[in-house]
Amino acid sequence: MTDDEAETDADATETEESAAADETEATGIQEGDFVRLSYTARTVENDQLVDTTDEEVAEEEGVADQQESFEPRVIAVGAGHLFDAVEEDFIGGEPGDSGTVTVPAVEAFGEYDEGEVRTVSADRIPEDDRYPGGHVDIDGQHGHVETIIGGRARVDFNHPLAGSDVEYDYEVLDVVEDRVEQAKGMLSMYFDADLDMRIETDEVEEEQLVESEDDDEESEPEFETETVEKETLYIEQSPQLQFDQQWMMGKQQILGDLIDRLDLDRVVVEEVIDGSGGMMGGMGGMMGGMGGGGGEADMEAIEEELADADVDLDDVTEELDEADASE
Repeated sequence: MTDDEAETDADATETEESAAADETEATGIQEGDFVRLSYTARTVENDQLVDTTDEEVAEEEGVADQQESFEPRVIAVGAGHLFDAVEEDFIGGEPGDSGTVTVPAVEAFGEYDEGEVRTVSADRIPEDDRYPGGHVDIDGQHGHVETIIGGRARVDFNHPLAGSDVEYDYEVLDVVEDRVEQAKGMLSMYFDADLDMRIETDEVEEEQLVESEDDDEESEPEFETETVEKETLYIEQSPQLQFDQQWMMGKQQILGDLIDRLDLDRVVVEEVIDGSGGMMGGMGGMMGGMGGGGGEADMEAIEEELADADVDLDDVTEELDEADASE
């Protein structure tokens, strides 16, 4: 065997070994998978609770009333739902694996920066928050008040856990294959709301560009309507979600990430209005009563109902007068 042949054989063997190694590395939980995880995170220095999925731990720490439920969470591996150090510890593993990982401060909530403690005019702080420990938002930054002396305040804009190493105790419960459950898990990382969802395959009409054999650049493009199938995630928007500021500001980005990770064609958010009438239904009945000349007793009852609905009677009367004038 010549030296060139021996080198070729060696290269082939190395390539096969590398491919086998890659195949071995690809087993187990990988980035892009969805897993159900239970965990509790505490600061290393003073054992302060940072986050937990355990209801008993939440009750022991007196934080059980801070959110609707404490239960294992479904996360997308690699989506930034957990610190990298925690994910790296269970990637390649299997359901049932558990461990303890310490996330250094610089990778958790950052090192403490003395430069982020600044003096500002006390007038920039709402009066209700003008006390040591009060939380404030100034120039788009969130901070807490350290001291107030005269008309000046010292505000710390560091994250409350800046400078703290964080220890995670975790257990991987299972790998989640159901895509509706995956979608609920992803949205639960942003909103503490139980949303009704479903995935359906819809037939949708779309305008498709017709490829023309004519090379004339000045010719008008032609389109034809085709029926295509779209795999659609339907989300029933709850009133709680409808008025959530984070949802209103970040909806496009959040749902775009959902489409990519679940390999969907589109998401349809449904706004459901039930038939109970609500405040406006009650208002319609009250308006009818106002026109009937029911007397002083009726007006007192109407004023009470308007007060309960947080509606100003003078405003309503003014709007009615304006409507009559326009007619």
